Amino acid sequence: MEITSFKSIVNNYQTIFFDAFGVLKNHQGLLPGIEKTFDYLGERGIDYFIITNDASRGPEELALDYQRRGLKQITKSKIVSSGMLAREYLKYKVKSGLIAYLGTAQSAHYIETLGLKAVSIADLDLEQAEEVSALVFLDDEGFDWYSDINKAVNLLRMVNIPVIVSNTDKSYPVSRKQVAIAAGGIANMVQDIVGKKFIKFGKPDAQMFIFAYEHSVKKGAVQDKEKILMVGDTLTTDILGGNKFGLDTVLVLTGNTLEKHADTRISASGIIPTYICDSAVID
Repeated sequence: MEITSFKSIVNNYQTIFFDAFGVLKNHQGLLPGIEKTFDYLGERGIDYFIITNDASRGPEELALDYQRRGLKQITKSKIVSSGMLAREYLKYKVKSGLIAYLGTAQSAHYIETLGLKAVSIADLDLEQAEEVSALVFLDDEGFDWYSDINKAVNLLRMVNIPVIVSNTDKSYPVSRKQVAIAAGGIANMVQDIVGKKFIKFGKPDAQMFIFAYEHSVKKGAVQDKEKILMVGDTLTTDILGGNKFGLDTVLVLTGNTLEKHADTRISASGIIPTYICDSAVID
């Protein structure tokens, strides 16, 4: 396995798509030194966007979180989240009724900004089941993992409604060696239990990359895909999705993929990144 310097790669591209968790931050905060990367990109006029399956908050709040942590360069226009795609679906396919969700109150942004009435699964009375028009998986926090996941299962047994998964990640890194279960992992479990097909948005689906590409072009980024680089920590989402969309890809070893497992997982999956780097930090 050849490890390449991230600094030596980025100069070959005009726009960088970054995953969030495992690339820029983990559960403890920003990766040490990552702010130097954005200083470097800014100095050289290289554009960038955060392409994330994180639907825990709206784009503005996600950007503000980066700014509070010291990355002032990350603004709302730099965020492309899978929650934005879920919002598009709700906008055109669900016109009324209660929208039940699993997640925090902040994650309900994607529902409430459409003028729809959101109700947390934690606050839902199953006597209201017939009033619910859709169920949305937004985040892995904000509800009781025992009683409220059971409630979600029983809601779907009682009514035939669309289920939207706005974060397909099965796990996310909380440290260099550990991960936690993400909303996508919970959704997969519930889907298997109820035997229904859920509508899923996020990497590695092509729709996520088309949406990100169109968003970046609207913001004045390069249109030539050969000049766009996707940086991620997970083979089955970031790297697979980038490869399928025709982008060069970088697997970083600061998140879901540990260095000692990288060769084995690449060989077993057949998902081959263009480059492998220790991290996206430019010293």
